[in-house]
Amino acid sequence: MTRAQLIQQIESKRSVLCVGLDTDIKKIPAHLLGMEDPVFEFNKAIIDATVDYAVAYKPNIAFYESMGVAGWQSLEKTIQYLNSNYPEVFTIADAKRGDIGNTSKMYAEAYFNAFEFDSVTVAPYMGSDSVTPFLAFEDKWVILLALTSNQGALDFQLAENKEGEALFEQVVKTAQEWATPDQLMFVLGATKTEYLERVRAAAPDSFFLVPGVGAQGGSLRDVLTKATNKDYGVLVNSTRGIIYKSSARDFAEIAKIAAEELQREMEIILF
Repeated sequence: MTRAQLIQQIESKRSVLCVGLDTDIKKIPAHLLGMEDPVFEFNKAIIDATVDYAVAYKPNIAFYESMGVAGWQSLEKTIQYLNSNYPEVFTIADAKRGDIGNTSKMYAEAYFNAFEFDSVTVAPYMGSDSVTPFLAFEDKWVILLALTSNQGALDFQLAENKEGEALFEQVVKTAQEWATPDQLMFVLGATKTEYLERVRAAAPDSFFLVPGVGAQGGSLRDVLTKATNKDYGVLVNSTRGIIYKSSARDFAEIAKIAAEELQREMEIILF
């Protein structure tokens, strides 16, 4: 997935919606539980229902790891289904990996070659040699944690140096020395409204993956007016507000309605 292809899809669907597939077997509709792979069946139904409005899908790897081998199989079937049936959509492995060089190389091999994701989220705390192995793959993306949506982000990410520059700004500026905006994105939490413009100033040409809209209280309008750029520059993630709107047999239909509502709001603001 190149930058140009991603922008083309955004313009075609008039949307920057990313649907999070944080699929918890304890929350999916009961009528699916008797199927051979209820997690995959749930994901497949959500994807088919929302793909007209979404430009990206983001499985949260922890939800699949927690189920052991069966979870990895569900994840594999989900990404294969996306790649085979909807190759135009952008896929994100929300794995938040990052380790010494050889280990990062193996993580990159796993998500880019074995599972064939377009991108993976990466933690930058260990520095360049933990990130650059992910950048060695052509037409694949690293989405680096910068300013996250959780409360604990306050513990470190907003700490300032003597020049008044926050740690998240140092991360964003330094990381741009490792790769171009055609391969490197950043995570920007929608709940940190007062910092949206600062992150954009630090990375004017980059795309941001933006969680925190909806259930976590982030404002879609603030994100789309303060964090975008000439290439739109954001992928706005929604999970609970779409995939768990209904636990009945109509769950996919209700998810479709929720996705369409978000897409229409995005279209009004952005286009």
